[in-house]
Amino acid sequence: MTAQSIPEGAVPPPPVNPPTGGGPSDGSPSSAGPSSTGPSPATPRWRRLKSWPLRTKLVLVTMALLTVIAAVLGSVVYATMDRVLTNDVDSQLRLANHRAAATLGGPVGPGGSPEFRGQALGTITAVSLSDGSQGAAVILRDDGQFAPLPTSDLRKIALFSATPEAYRPGAAPVTSRLSVGEYRMLASTTPSGAVVVTGLPLAGKNDALGALVLTTLLVSAGALVICAVVGTWLIRRTLRPLAQLSEVAGQVAESRLDVGEVALGVRVPESATDPDTEVGSVGHAFNRMLDNVAGALAVRHASEVKARQFVADASHELRTPLTAIRGYSEMLGLTESLSDQGKESLSRVQSQSVRMNALVEDLLTLARLDEGQAIQGRPVDLVQLAVEEVMEKRAQDSGHDWRLAVPAGTVDAWADPARLRQVLVNLLTNAQKHTPEGTKVEVSVAVSADGRPTLTVTDDGPGIPEELQPEVFSRFTQADKARTGGSSGLGLSIVQAIVQAHGGIVTLESRPGRTVFSVELRPAE
Repeated sequence: MTAQSIPEGAVPPPPVNPPTGGGPSDGSPSSAGPSSTGPSPATPRWRRLKSWPLRTKLVLVTMALLTVIAAVLGSVVYATMDRVLTNDVDSQLRLANHRAAATLGGPVGPGGSPEFRGQALGTITAVSLSDGSQGAAVILRDDGQFAPLPTSDLRKIALFSATPEAYRPGAAPVTSRLSVGEYRMLASTTPSGAVVVTGLPLAGKNDALGALVLTTLLVSAGALVICAVVGTWLIRRTLRPLAQLSEVAGQVAESRLDVGEVALGVRVPESATDPDTEVGSVGHAFNRMLDNVAGALAVRHASEVKARQFVADASHELRTPLTAIRGYSEMLGLTESLSDQGKESLSRVQSQSVRMNALVEDLLTLARLDEGQAIQGRPVDLVQLAVEEVMEKRAQDSGHDWRLAVPAGTVDAWADPARLRQVLVNLLTNAQKHTPEGTKVEVSVAVSADGRPTLTVTDDGPGIPEELQPEVFSRFTQADKARTGGSSGLGLSIVQAIVQAHGGIVTLESRPGRTVFSVELRPAE
């Protein structure tokens, strides 16, 4: 059955004012929120949410789900309890209405009203006679005495009892808000045609529901706090292997894996490599990957050692025949009478033997540096070194404009004098071979902002092609496509190897019309 609504009195409720222009309900653009074409302020916020840590997202999602579950369960419990309590009130209301109808025709109390005995405190009883006149309409107060109802409540009850649907057989009780409180009302008719209206207060039911809501909120809040604490701890504990994995990956990323013997001994802890868990399986796979990488690096290092040893041995073995070739060719030129063509051929043999001997010496130098031989360092004055080598180049090559830019006094670096001289010679030779005549080559000495001695070789030649610059210090790199002349391609490799062995840094900046090689070294101790 459908519950009926009790009219709120003879006076109709005030009409709802239509929304005025500019209000939140009108159709004006001001109430429609941000324009669909304008930027949404929520978009950057959601983008920031994507960068939150995984554990924070898991905790928030878990808490949101628990909150929704608690709200749904609370709503279901509230609705069920409301239905149960309402049905209980309705059962009591039907009994009260039956007692009130049975009391009609019994003793009459003070004021000419019948005594509606057996009713609970707060019960409202009203009678409308068959001729349409209003009979008794009383409420049983808390002191056990009957009191007349206020006029406003009488009008509501009269309107209710005048509705035929209210007292038809099987009609469902309805709820009405009177001046004395919220009531559950039921009407019935007597054989004489009178209509008996009975009402029971809903204060007890509302108090019970209020207590239920408060209890549910407190229990849910406490449960959510406990779940948040326990969930945060559990999620942190579960994701701890990922943090350990990230730490190990960072250590591997900071390791030098490109040169030398690599001791890749870092691993994810055993506690974070349980293959039976999702996170642990990642750690287990990561350790297997590191084992594979370490094995590959060991094989690479062994191959490099063999290659260096071969180069060193071959270079040593080549020195003797090359020396013999040079010696016999020189003796042949001094002791034998040769034709012009023979002299030219002998000259080529001598020049090629010199070139081959230089290549062998370069290979031996790289082999020694690759072996990690200790540098016999001492203070070396970069100013004096630059002056000596530039003067030497001026004497050897008048086709280039050799210049100096050095400070007064000394600039001492910690280095092996012979090795450092080889660095400068190689840089100057590189500029000499790969730039046309008339190119200005300047050697400068300075001290960097952090106190490191700096040796710089600058030329205004055609520059090094951009695609070759990343490989310019690699072995056997040729730049002949961009510059004139030829070389073995080992000069700059030796420069880098010597500088790195000294704990220094060599850098290159090149563009058409300007090429700069800068060498930073350790200051003298």
